[in-house]
Amino acid sequence: MSTSARSHKIQPKNLAFNIRSKHQNYNSLGGHLAQRLVQIGVSDVFSVPGDFNLALLDHLVAEPQLNLIGCCNELNAGYAADGYARSRSVGACVVTFTVGGLSIMNAIAGAYSEDLPVICIVGGPNSNDYGANNRILHHSIGLADFSQELKCFQQITCQQVVVNNLDNAQEQIDGAIAAALEHSKPVYISISCNLPGLSHPSFLRNPLPFSLPVRYINFFNIIYILINIINGHMYVYLLGTTPPI
Repeated sequence: MSTSARSHKIQPKNLAFNIRSKHQNYNSLGGHLAQRLVQIGVSDVFSVPGDFNLALLDHLVAEPQLNLIGCCNELNAGYAADGYARSRSVGACVVTFTVGGLSIMNAIAGAYSEDLPVICIVGGPNSNDYGANNRILHHSIGLADFSQELKCFQQITCQQVVVNNLDNAQEQIDGAIAAALEHSKPVYISISCNLPGLSHPSFLRNPLPFSLPVRYINFFNIIYILINIINGHMYVYLLGTTPPI
């Protein structure tokens, strides 16, 4: 092994907080969202690519502190984010509009019932398509109504935002992420497909003071259960399979 090879060290990911990719635009909406995810402790994002979220995924891929994990379907991505939130306190997933959003709903509903902060990001329609004369899109269910997916997520998330203009995008994104951490519940963030690469002065603001709530374990209940198991008042069942003869 050469001297140069021996001297080369791979820097741990958690020590690379200040390293920024030369391909990333941190003044853009996509770069802002990527940095917010990193700042709250997310290092893996579970996704299913679709035509409405491809531009956003490009910005997440460009973030050196994020690992984009492609999943075979939206439900898997949602449950992966659920499990990630259980071990890392917060999870994130990215899908496409309606066809992806409706597919991930079971997982998000489960995270809601389990008090897990999962940030569900959806690549939404072009911002120019919003208005009184909405077009029927191939992602919709046959109606010129872009709010169908939003109405579904209102029942299983603590906050929902539809980002289709830059003026209040920073406030919407940061507010939704803060709500997820504060209430320990999933949130829904829809981002128009034409906005991730656009810049706005608000994306230069300092990070908000995000903090994860401390989860306390009731040790008295644990001791009570262990005592009852030892005394024979409670039973532990182990499920397994019998090897073939």
